[in-house]
Amino acid sequence: MDIITSALARITPVNQSLIAQAQLKLDNKTKPPGSLGRLEEFARRMAAISGVMVPDTSKKVIFTFAGDHGIVEEGISLYPSEVTAQMVFNFLNGGAGVNVLARHSGVEVRVVDVGVDHDFGETPGLIHRKVARGTRNFAQGPAMTREEALAAMQVGIDLADQCKAEGVALVGTGEMGIGNTSPSSAIIAAISGLGVRELTHRGTGINNAALENKIRVIEQGLTLNSPDTQDPLDVLAKVGGLEIAAIAGLVLGCAANSIPVVIDGFISTAGALIASELHPNVRDYIFAAHRSVEIGHRVMLERIGAAPILDLDLRLGEGTGAALAMGLIEAGVKVMKEMATFDEAGVSH
Repeated sequence: MDIITSALARITPVNQSLIAQAQLKLDNKTKPPGSLGRLEEFARRMAAISGVMVPDTSKKVIFTFAGDHGIVEEGISLYPSEVTAQMVFNFLNGGAGVNVLARHSGVEVRVVDVGVDHDFGETPGLIHRKVARGTRNFAQGPAMTREEALAAMQVGIDLADQCKAEGVALVGTGEMGIGNTSPSSAIIAAISGLGVRELTHRGTGINNAALENKIRVIEQGLTLNSPDTQDPLDVLAKVGGLEIAAIAGLVLGCAANSIPVVIDGFISTAGALIASELHPNVRDYIFAAHRSVEIGHRVMLERIGAAPILDLDLRLGEGTGAALAMGLIEAGVKVMKEMATFDEAGVSH
């Protein structure tokens, strides 16, 4: 716990007075009050989180964390674990979905190896922060030690600290890890107390028989490991993933550094859920990019208290939804910064 204590100590509530000031500024623009809906909400929140009325959104970064999962041994995924490493190379070459959508939104993608079962050597462009070569099979025992979970969280915290030093205005989360919907379902099942069947979906597109097996395997893992539902780190270590832990750390670190963080889909939200369970004020710094097709995602978002920005039937991960949502958040900020006031435009009101 000492590893994240300093980050937790730096997290404070967002500046509520700036929310009110931002709304006054928006209400003086050439439009009926509130007529730009959630774009105005985004602008208000960006001002409150960043602490300035005119946030500079020019520097935006998505971190795509990669890690493998021992639970794949149980046949819970349509794809083999080797695809995780193959997709890391695809990200680095700019060919993945997140790369395309990030380019569209003017966002930089940074790829982090936090737990891939592959030796990347000195691969250019890859952030090398491997904690372990994947998790262990949580249907047979704990996925990680507590120390491994904390080390992966530290990766995310360090990257958030680096973003603060660089002046990054908006951070997004993404991930790659074959099998990672299973630990995500396990995490929300443990924390919510709801049944695994209510929270588990098809991931990459498995059939009915594979879905039944997936539900059984997750239930087996939860029964075997009996995570302490009052201790988010115990849940994370016993049934989570290294990339999920890194996302939890990134979200914590962003909150500690007053940087707004845009969480992607089901797996990213599992990490954000761990972070928000560790400190209640973390929720104030989170933008939920979208509502995933994964059925457990709604329960996660409700527990965090985050309203999704988009609902596009996305289920890819990588940070794709975050890239799209970042464009809308930036649009809200630009309305507040660039739209004329009634006086400037000579419009009566």
